[in-house]
Amino acid sequence: MESVTYKIKTANENEIYTHLIECSDNFYPPLAGRVDIREYSKKIATKAVTLEAWMQNELIGLIAAYINTENKDSFITNVSVIKKYSGAGVASKLLADCIVYAKERDIKKIRLEVNKDNAPAIGFYTKFDFKVSGTKDDELIMKLNLI
Repeated sequence: MESVTYKIKTANENEIYTHLIECSDNFYPPLAGRVDIREYSKKIATKAVTLEAWMQNELIGLIAAYINTENKDSFITNVSVIKKYSGAGVASKLLADCIVYAKERDIKKIRLEVNKDNAPAIGFYTKFDFKVSGTKDDELIMKLNLI
């Protein structure tokens, strides 16, 4: 298998859009039913730090995080991997890189939201020591303290 290349903040809006369309049905519930993917891609491209996994010219994995260096807080808005690369460790590498990125900027915590019925995702975040810190509608709010 060809090797995966990991990069930070190189994907443009269209590459993010193409990736999110491809991954929409991997989300629970599907991403397209919850957000306007075109607008969401634009927001990620302009406001988030993206940690990316590439296979040649294809964006196969993406974590997008809003990093606030003033209040030392961060929020992961997206974790996605194209289905055929799922289970290959791509998401784990991206999340580990995201945690290192945040620590290098003295971020104190990383938060994210995950659907309460998405057991695989909850289990994945728990492996990285994220803990449930609250709820919002059908979402669990999970937090990782970095200090």
